[in-house]
Amino acid sequence: MAEIHPSAIVEPGAVIGEGCRIGPFALIGPEVTLGPGVVVKSHAVVTGWTEVGAETVIFPFAVVGEVPQDLKFKGERTRLVVGARCRIREGATLNCGTEGGGGVTRVGDDCLLMTGAHVGHDATLGHRVILANQAAIAGHCWIGDDVIVGGLSGVHQWVRVGRGAIIGAVTMVTNDVLPHGLVQAPRGELDGLNLVGLKRRGVSRAEITALRAAYQMLAQGEGTFLDRARRLADETDSPHVREMTDFILAATDRSFLTPQ
Repeated sequence: MAEIHPSAIVEPGAVIGEGCRIGPFALIGPEVTLGPGVVVKSHAVVTGWTEVGAETVIFPFAVVGEVPQDLKFKGERTRLVVGARCRIREGATLNCGTEGGGGVTRVGDDCLLMTGAHVGHDATLGHRVILANQAAIAGHCWIGDDVIVGGLSGVHQWVRVGRGAIIGAVTMVTNDVLPHGLVQAPRGELDGLNLVGLKRRGVSRAEITALRAAYQMLAQGEGTFLDRARRLADETDSPHVREMTDFILAATDRSFLTPQ
């Protein structure tokens, strides 16, 4: 049975899962679905055509499911889907999609979106993504699993950030980021691999060694960056390196941050 504070507004049509808790002065819109055990704390807003996965917690003054910040948006019916066990902290904002961008904004399971973080329209976040305080993900971005975006950082629209990458604080990212890459500096420079993250996730020493060798080849090998990636794809038997080359060789709307 859900617990709903008397001062909360739950509009007719909302679907409230078993064991949900909705705090004082919270607002739940008519097209919202809350999975089992979701907690919506005081003064939070969940609106739009929005689905929130089980056991996610939405903290005060977060706004989840509002319309996109896109002048092209004309009120079309679009969605926001948030996974299970996420933590959406105070003042975070997550927008629904747009018709021109596919119509859905998605956030995976077990994500932590810290105070003031923003997820723009039609963006896709994988599982276990962390957006630190005031980090902003623009529209149409694709963020892989296990990515960390540092505080006060911004990711430009249409950018892809590969699995396991880390972006340092106060960084503007305008180009695609390799899986397991380390990006820092104000204008987003690729500065190596996220070795700490790889070790924390239990990646073997052999795979880390293969990734380091691949990174050096991409940075210093013969031919263009794409030539090096194609050659690396032909030569490697490492699944992590293959993931990196597949990412590079996939179609993209943004160029890459290349190794220095």
